[in-house]
Amino acid sequence: MKVDGGIGTDLHKVAEQAKQAEAAGYSGAWTAETSHDPFFPLLLAAEHTTTLELGTSIAVAFARSPMTLANTGWDLQSFSKGRFVMGLGSQIKPHITKRFSMEWSHPAARMREMVLAMRAIWDCWLNGTALNFRGEFYTHTLMTPFFAPAASDISAYGVPKIFLAGVGELMTEVAGEVCDGFICHGFTTEKYLREVTIPALARGRAKAGKTMEGFEIVGPSFVVTGTDKAEMAAAIDGTRQQIAFYGSTPAYKNVLDIHGWGGLQEQLNALSKQGGWVEMGSLITDEILNTFAVVGEPEQIAPELHQRYGDVIQRISFYTPYKTDPVRWQQVINAVKAS
Repeated sequence: MKVDGGIGTDLHKVAEQAKQAEAAGYSGAWTAETSHDPFFPLLLAAEHTTTLELGTSIAVAFARSPMTLANTGWDLQSFSKGRFVMGLGSQIKPHITKRFSMEWSHPAARMREMVLAMRAIWDCWLNGTALNFRGEFYTHTLMTPFFAPAASDISAYGVPKIFLAGVGELMTEVAGEVCDGFICHGFTTEKYLREVTIPALARGRAKAGKTMEGFEIVGPSFVVTGTDKAEMAAAIDGTRQQIAFYGSTPAYKNVLDIHGWGGLQEQLNALSKQGGWVEMGSLITDEILNTFAVVGEPEQIAPELHQRYGDVIQRISFYTPYKTDPVRWQQVINAVKAS
């Protein structure tokens, strides 16, 4: 199982963080699009590493066009010598329309078309194929030599892999059909993964005439651990708060529904509108915590992760909304990679 880490968006620190991630044995390092651009740090990370895979988890797809994403992905793939993974996510409607001032409609269908448009653009640049993509949401029919990068930029590596993040079945099917991998949201459980996510991915693969062979799933990631009672308590509190935050989002209600906890979403959502963040965390019971997160001492983490997900995911990234001990955490990384 590949183990992925994260790097931040502070451009003054990225180079050192990337070098540390590679030295620690991580297979890949990911950035997230929050308060800064997710692509800039990967350029620095690529410059200061040699084997580390580098990806976005996630970049907001609908804040951009297929052409801008194609350009960025092409350049990062070239500069990193084939180590870039374009990880995309849809975000939710209010952010797309009110924060980015971009269009929102039929997100699954739009995402499918966006990925296919990107692939058409890359095919044009790499193989000289005429650009003639005409869809419901995106149209790309003009490409002159002046605006086409040289095929030699990436001919030795191929185009970047595209991973898609999702929770709902429609978006998950799209990932299976047109992408190379799927990023499970941290707000995913083993039951939801096995009963909803994987069947949806398989349906998407079947639409494309493909099997799950070679398709990578980045697995659920909440891990709660510590070296003493105080550290464990802090880890538990931080993780409860994060689970509650995600649980308040209507788009993720299906995950709670499959466990019979759908009513919790309305409670959490109401509290979030009141700013009751601490109270929200108190609604996450031990049963819910242990369902979403692997909880235990450092040496217990790898066996539990392997038992839950070893046969269905190919790589994992940890979600730890609390401070961790670097030495003990290194033991966790090594044990998971070896499992």
